[in-house]
Amino acid sequence: MHDISGSLRRQSLLVALVCVVCDAALFGLRAPLAEAGWRAWVVLLGGIAVNAALAGPARYSGWVALAHAVLFAGSPLLLCTCSGYVVGNNAGILIAGYRAGAWLRPKPAVLALLALLAGVVAGCVEGGGRTASDWRLIAISVSVSGLLPWLVGRYTTARRAYIADLERAADERRQHEEEAVRRAVLEERTTIARDLHDVISHHVSAIGVHAGAARLGLPDGDGPVRRSLGAVESASRSAMADLRRLLDLLHAQPNAEQPGLDNLDELVETVRAAGLPTRLTLRGEPRELPGSLDVALYRIAQEALTNALRHGEGPVEVELNHGRTEVVLTVTNGLRAGRTPQREHAHRGLAGIRQRVTLFGGQVSYGETGEQWQLRTTFPVEST
Repeated sequence: MHDISGSLRRQSLLVALVCVVCDAALFGLRAPLAEAGWRAWVVLLGGIAVNAALAGPARYSGWVALAHAVLFAGSPLLLCTCSGYVVGNNAGILIAGYRAGAWLRPKPAVLALLALLAGVVAGCVEGGGRTASDWRLIAISVSVSGLLPWLVGRYTTARRAYIADLERAADERRQHEEEAVRRAVLEERTTIARDLHDVISHHVSAIGVHAGAARLGLPDGDGPVRRSLGAVESASRSAMADLRRLLDLLHAQPNAEQPGLDNLDELVETVRAAGLPTRLTLRGEPRELPGSLDVALYRIAQEALTNALRHGEGPVEVELNHGRTEVVLTVTNGLRAGRTPQREHAHRGLAGIRQRVTLFGGQVSYGETGEQWQLRTTFPVEST
């Protein structure tokens, strides 16, 4: 807006300068300065003054138009002894009429028009000659010097308002379209959330209930079947918690949050409650990570612990190391004797982990080291 205002000021100064030069030159060529004496200089300086006023603020356009009308009407009176009809603002009165029509509100614009028409009529009558004796020439002069510039100014204002209305209507239409898209997306997300709830949550809850009932029906002891059923219960509860978070996100609830590294203790405790000895070790100075990376690290730890719960044995070591330029998450667990190596069972989970690591420009390594299986992920972070 500041640049537009500056451009308008520069243009108004240029218009005023052209009017001053043209009207002063025309007056100097046509008016007998020697014969009229000081009166000619009054008209000349008056023309320069009213033309220079065209560079003033637009809110004064009515007063500028009145000054031009007075000069146009008064010039013949001052130059009555001179032959011919000469004024000092032939070009300036056109611009004054245009500005009054373009910048003023309807009522002051009409008043400015009446002043211009009166001034032009008075100047034509007082100037004498053929124009003063022919009403048709007076009407033409009034139309050309007063009415036509004013009408062009009003047309410009109406066109500017019309363009502004079109732009406003386009903005409103675009906002309505964006709102319609947002509503459609929200409705689709709500439908997906409802379907997830109806199709998945019932079955996951049933799995947990049946696993708990089966575990309670077993004799006391720490057998492998009891441990497996406990793991099923814990996994179903964890799945239901994650499902509720996802449903909240799909419902676009503002308070819904994805789990992150702050929830790592709860995750380890869930695995420990399922019967798998698990220990969490934190190294380095904790730092605030981007939300997406924070969630990705939690999901990687969750997938690694799920694989350990299904295919490995304890103890499980989870280590999170906050370095200066990287964050390293390592999960190590034992391998069950006489079972197929863990990597043959966990290829699906590892594919998801590799995808998350690649997304954030990290590195992943995994494999057997003796009787243990180790997963190590490294993510670059900004140094502090």
